[in-house]
Amino acid sequence: MPEFVVRLGMPDGRVSEQKHHAASAEALRRELETRGLYVFSVKAARRLRLSWRFRFREKVKPLEFLVFNQQLATLLAAGMPVLQSLELLQKAQSNPFFREVLARVLEDVRSGVALSEAFAAQGALFPPLYCASVFAGERSGDLVGVLRRYIRYQQMLEGARRKVTSALTYPAVLMGLAFGLIVVLVTYVIPRFAGLYQDFQAELPLLTLGILALASFIKQQIYVLLAGLVIGLVVLRRYLQSETGRLAWDRARLRLPFVGEIFHLFGLSQFVRALGTLLAGGTPLVPALEVAVGTVTNRALSEPLRGVIPMVREGQPLWSSLETTGLFPELSLAMVQVGEATGALVEMLDGVGQFYDESVEVKLGRVVTLIEPAVLVLMGGVIVTLLLSVYLPMFTLLQRVQ
Repeated sequence: MPEFVVRLGMPDGRVSEQKHHAASAEALRRELETRGLYVFSVKAARRLRLSWRFRFREKVKPLEFLVFNQQLATLLAAGMPVLQSLELLQKAQSNPFFREVLARVLEDVRSGVALSEAFAAQGALFPPLYCASVFAGERSGDLVGVLRRYIRYQQMLEGARRKVTSALTYPAVLMGLAFGLIVVLVTYVIPRFAGLYQDFQAELPLLTLGILALASFIKQQIYVLLAGLVIGLVVLRRYLQSETGRLAWDRARLRLPFVGEIFHLFGLSQFVRALGTLLAGGTPLVPALEVAVGTVTNRALSEPLRGVIPMVREGQPLWSSLETTGLFPELSLAMVQVGEATGALVEMLDGVGQFYDESVEVKLGRVVTLIEPAVLVLMGGVIVTLLLSVYLPMFTLLQRVQ
């Protein structure tokens, strides 16, 4: 059975960190709470990797996971039992790591563990939303329907990611090509012209002298600069991996001009889509909120949303609890309020998610139309400046000859 590291609040007020074996994190949490202990966190224990070859491959790709769920839903809808479906899909997997993960899931299911707990026992490999959805489907007896709703949720998120990636590909290529051209000009072309001008004893303008000094400094200190860049990236990565760094980076992303609002709307879309998926599968509102908040990747948004959970647990309406965060537009809150009043909360959440997705698409299109000419103008200005530093001394020489 998998091993978990648990932070516990003891009856005497002490906080203790212990290791326990259990079928899943949720099962362990329930067991410890029945003993009268307060569970702060349950995390999968880190295991020693036996082979460095798989260190960078231990990940289930989103597309592979999507195809797996589509196949699983199809097999279950055809009447095939869960165990046989898993056996068939495990053998058909081309990804060795995913096949190994499914083998562990299959072993747990054979031993009598519920499918949702078998997935949850794999730690962070399967999203909490997925495990909670499967659990709701098992409890309601509509596992196929829940899987299909989760598949639609996956497809919408993947569609949004692909739109963002395709929209930013062209500006990224432009910046890469322009940067490469600048490096060639500064390190190779301009120094060659400088030697030519020195042979003619030409008086170089201030712009050319500055560019030459920069080129000389880069050539002489290239190894120091590269070492400083590597060290800086390592330090920055360590900082961004810390809780403080991740929160600071997420807040900074929301404040970025033009794209900050896109990150904001995308985070809210993640929340309402996940919440609607869980509620449609039969998960109660408070547990659904706990899982849905965990699906929001931006911590600057998830922290305020986490404060909604105790309000709803105390009996406040969902729409008024969301209003206290200050994150949601008035139209979204009104739709949630109507959904609560009429019993159509799932449909209203789907509508809100659709509204956010459309807003993200429109705003992203506007940003892309602005980014492309901005990149061209910026990089063109830099390249023109470098070329002027090369040709200005040539004009001086021509005037002397005349």
